[in-house]
Amino acid sequence: QVQLVESGGGLVQAGGSLRLSCAASGRIFSMYAMGWFRQAPGKEREFVAGMDTSGGVTEYADSVQGRFTISRDNAKNTLYLQIDSLKPEDTAVYYCAAGPILDGIVVKISSLYHSWGQGTQVTVSS
Repeated sequence: QVQLVESGGGLVQAGGSLRLSCAASGRIFSMYAMGWFRQAPGKEREFVAGMDTSGGVTEYADSVQGRFTISRDNAKNTLYLQIDSLKPEDTAVYYCAAGPILDGIVVKISSLYHSWGQGTQVTVSS
């Protein structure tokens, strides 16, 4: 297991940007595929962005493609999500998660992730 703590959320106007961070501790962070998910009020948790173990493969939800960028710094044990051109529909609690040890594949199914952070709120005003 790995412990995860998100930060960087906040209130921002539409069109603005945020960078979310996810600090990891415990087991070796670089071993795991990583992902970002979000959950809006009254909706199910959904996949936003993911990265394989090596960091060489990334995938995004269609709704965020071209606006969100996932990255990782294994030396700092930190996962990032750069969010640009924010829209009101991006309002949600954002979670980072650690998944299986997989190279070349991005896991989009939340049940396959074994460790989760507590979430950080992102609110976008119109």
